[in-house]
Amino acid sequence: MALRIADILYKDKFAGTLIETAGGGTRFTYEPDWTEDIACCFPAVRREHEWAQGLHPFFQHLGPEGWLREQQARVAHVVEEDDLGLLLRYGSDCIGAVSVRPSGASAPIQEITEATASPGRTVSGIQKKLLVVKDGNGFRPATADGLAPYIAKFNSDRISILVRNEALSLRWTAAVLGAREVNAFKLAQIHVMEEMALVVSRFDRGPRGEKLRMEDCAQILCKARGQNYAGRYDAAYEDIATIIGQHSSRPAIDLARFYRRLIVFALVGNCDAHLTNFSLLETPSGLRLSPAYDVVNTAIYDGFDQTLALRIGGRKVHLDAADGALFRHFGLQLGLPEKAVNQAFSDIKRQVRKAAPIITSPAAESPDGFVTRFSEIVSNSCLRILGE
Repeated sequence: MALRIADILYKDKFAGTLIETAGGGTRFTYEPDWTEDIACCFPAVRREHEWAQGLHPFFQHLGPEGWLREQQARVAHVVEEDDLGLLLRYGSDCIGAVSVRPSGASAPIQEITEATASPGRTVSGIQKKLLVVKDGNGFRPATADGLAPYIAKFNSDRISILVRNEALSLRWTAAVLGAREVNAFKLAQIHVMEEMALVVSRFDRGPRGEKLRMEDCAQILCKARGQNYAGRYDAAYEDIATIIGQHSSRPAIDLARFYRRLIVFALVGNCDAHLTNFSLLETPSGLRLSPAYDVVNTAIYDGFDQTLALRIGGRKVHLDAADGALFRHFGLQLGLPEKAVNQAFSDIKRQVRKAAPIITSPAAESPDGFVTRFSEIVSNSCLRILGE
């Protein structure tokens, strides 16, 4: 079988070539005149970047996962395990500034037209999701042409309250951390799908649709997806802090933002804050920690692992053991001044009090209702971590 070749574009400009190697891996090579880094793991001073087995993790994490992967593989008649094959069909519009397209020397590929396959576009993440555009009072799946400034996230067959959960988690998190710290979102109807979804605005696109560089921490650390997505959990929160220190244009500010975010994630019961849920985003001043996204109270689900997604202080920590002492020590270990740690706790306590109405149970809700259980998890975490 002939080895495949892909053109790699950065902000729609040809930056280099990705080829399959005879040994079963892939090699990315910069175009001779290209001088700009397209990713933290691909410094342009090194012209070739090879991965021994399979698709390089940076590109692997651009591809679809879960429901969308199944959908796109079926429509394009691509083997579901074929990471490169899927990107060749759907990689013209990925999250961030990098695009993957068939080499000009490749044979023509049949156009994808099915709306729910996001023709020419893809987005990572296990949850059922699609790239969408506004359509009257609702939204519809994006076509291959034009902008796709929103991502619609749906309930799963297994979890019927996923959309409601994320909407409440994001709303409460925004109230505690500040609206600019959290992905903008709304609930809306998605035409064609005829489903309600959580619609989030893409912050990797500028006001005119221009592509902005964005890389998640699994890409930066070159963590392969692995079996059952294990790669995104194979790290520590200290590793994310190191990434911020090395690549953020405002490392001290972003480290403090990351620290506060981690405390609030524990308060809201989000045990699934793994590597792909933290990203660096291009801004006028350089790469910065992106707004928070994919925030869900996972502790509310029976049977879900309630261990924090990544190691902290050299060990995996159960949510019930994540207390104030743990986070205070963690802040100091990150190099934050004690004054900054104390200020973070003081600010979060104040905002949690103000945000209390958001998760107040409706009068008619039963004791085992969704908001009641959500509120109990947050209240218990606040008592354990904040002391109130």
